Order: sequence, then structure tokens, then C-alpha cells
Amino acid sequence: MGLCISVFGFGIAALAFGAATRPVASETAAQPEVPVKSAAPARFFAAPKLPALPQPALVPIEVLLHQIENHVRLEEAAAESFLEFPTEALLHCKTTSPLVN
Repeated sequence: MGLCISVFGFGIAALAFGAATRPVASETAAQPEVPVKSAAPARFFAAPKLPALPQPALVPIEVLLHQIENHVRLEEAAAESFLEFPTEALLHCKTTSPLVN
């Protein structure tokens, strides 16, 4: 009985394998041809030609150096006042420098 069931199972497996590997030519010939569309231009969330950006205003180097020197003076003054009288409020207070975020 076990041998009969094994032979029957082997036969079913052979039929399933044969059906899976058999080429099917009739289905591919019955499909209509799909027209080929031309590829869209390559873009990544933007148009291919970007608009010209306005030129930033040029700032003289002396103005930038003056702003940096003023920022350093304000930061040094804040550090000195904290060292003279350290408190938690002075530790977390903002400086008046315009360069601080």
C-alpha cells in the first residue's frame, strides 16, 4: 500500500514537472504588440533647465572682519562675566551678538 501511494505521488510530481517546463508558444503569439513609448528626459524633481540665480551682493572683507571681531569681543565679555560670578542663568543666557543662531 505504501509502495502504491509512493508510485502514485511520483507520477503526479512527474506530470506537474512536465507541465511546468513545457514551452507555451500559443500565449505569446496571441498577445497584441504594445507600442514603444520614447523615454522621458531624465529629471530628478526639477525641470532640465534651472532659472538663473541672482548674484549675491558682494560684501567688503573689512565689514566681515569687523563683524567677527565684534562677535569675539561680546563672547569674551560674556565668558569673563560668567567667570567672575558663575550662575546657571549666566551659563544659559544668549549673547547680543548678531552672529549667534
